[in-house]
Amino acid sequence: MKPFVFKQFEILQDKEVFRVGTDGVVLGALCNGEGSVHALEVGCGTGLISLMLAQRFPSIRFDALDINAKAVEIAGKNFNNSPFADRLNVVEVNYNDFVSANKYDLIVSNPPYFESDSSKDLIARHQVLLSFQQLICKSAVLISDTGILSVIIPGDDAESFITIAKENDLYLIRKIDIYGIKGGKLKRNILEFSRQPSELVLEKLVLEKEKRIYSDEYRELTKDFHPMF
Repeated sequence: MKPFVFKQFEILQDKEVFRVGTDGVVLGALCNGEGSVHALEVGCGTGLISLMLAQRFPSIRFDALDINAKAVEIAGKNFNNSPFADRLNVVEVNYNDFVSANKYDLIVSNPPYFESDSSKDLIARHQVLLSFQQLICKSAVLISDTGILSVIIPGDDAESFITIAKENDLYLIRKIDIYGIKGGKLKRNILEFSRQPSELVLEKLVLEKEKRIYSDEYRELTKDFHPMF
């Protein structure tokens, strides 16, 4: 499988690991890591999001976790081959079992969410090994008092995710509505939470202005990463 080449790094890929996709690219480009020093990516796959955020925020040091041994192997290679290798660490572990002496300023995840009988991308894309409830509860333990939890999930799941987060004293501070195409239905939400309630910031992103033609806002958002832009 060919690597996915970005401007400052490249992503080796494998059929056993969920591949580079728009969700990860959008979260990596939009996640708020301003002022963060210690960050954690949950379910890192190839390491894409950690690499994008390491490029955007030179002060951040990342721990990236995945339960899939092949993902950890691939992410480790991608980290070591990047200009940010000294700030990126990958660990093979179930997030439910992860223990850290550090509290994190930023926890970021493109979590599993499809619940079906298909065997395709079973671990990477189904709520089999890590439910939204588990992700939120564990993150509430590991996040610092001023930290942010940032996730990208299907729009249909946003309200239930927000409710579970609030039950764990994590308050929605930013919500980005993501549409696949202009005039289309809501596709995804980026949701960001903090222990400190604040005025909610609402944003919107349209990925394509026409079928297979990226919108100007998406091109601008990812121009520091995509070679084609």
